[in-house]
Amino acid sequence: DEIMVQKLFGAAGNRVVIEECLQGQEASVLAISDGKHFLVLPAAQDHKRIFDDDLGPNTGGMGSYCPAPAVTADVLKTVIARVIETAIRGMYQENMPFKGVLYAGLMLTASGPMVLEFNVRFGDPETQSILPRLKTDLVAVILAACDGHLHELSVQWDPRSCVCVVVSAGGYPGPYQSGFPITGLDEVADEDTVIFHAGTKNDGGTLVTSGGRVLGVTALGHGLEEAIAHAYSALEKIHFDHCFFRRDIGQKALKAVGG
Repeated sequence: DEIMVQKLFGAAGNRVVIEECLQGQEASVLAISDGKHFLVLPAAQDHKRIFDDDLGPNTGGMGSYCPAPAVTADVLKTVIARVIETAIRGMYQENMPFKGVLYAGLMLTASGPMVLEFNVRFGDPETQSILPRLKTDLVAVILAACDGHLHELSVQWDPRSCVCVVVSAGGYPGPYQSGFPITGLDEVADEDTVIFHAGTKNDGGTLVTSGGRVLGVTALGHGLEEAIAHAYSALEKIHFDHCFFRRDIGQKALKAVGG
């Protein structure tokens, strides 16, 4: 009734699409392509539900971690061969070479990885936990992709883990208020911590909230457990009225590796 009669999602409620129900874990594998060659980025997983233990409505993403233990070396090899390489080679062979970021949203099923969606952009918040691990200048990678020389570039990665915790406005993904001053960002001075701004704006010299997902508090660590601890330690210093965040980002992965 809400979707099709009350038009909660607008015109999207005019049509019903029936799809196969896939069981498993979701993961994201991104690749940067120069049209013929490609660079696969480390796999990441995000948390889409608003509440701990993956409860509540879906959001744009409440946090992410990289690497993703569920994407083993064998799984990644399969994804590269069957998904990434197939898509990029196919476009090249059809004289439509793709230059840019190819985002593969996957379901890791018992029968192998299945594609849920393709996007031609970076993913949010997965990218926040991927790029801090990139030691090579991102500009150099992008320029190599633009110029068709991606295969000539040697790309270096930080072996550490990275975790991003999204801080949202209270009420998100439903109705929420904006305009609350954000404090504590200047106290986060750790070189292994990055604060990604999303729903923020400068209001007369004061940083205030201006969206549902406000900040992505991101930290590196030697292993997932340390990265999680660093991210939440930084988050404790940041405040705005009615702020909200999940307290279990990365825990599923930590349990998977025996942490």
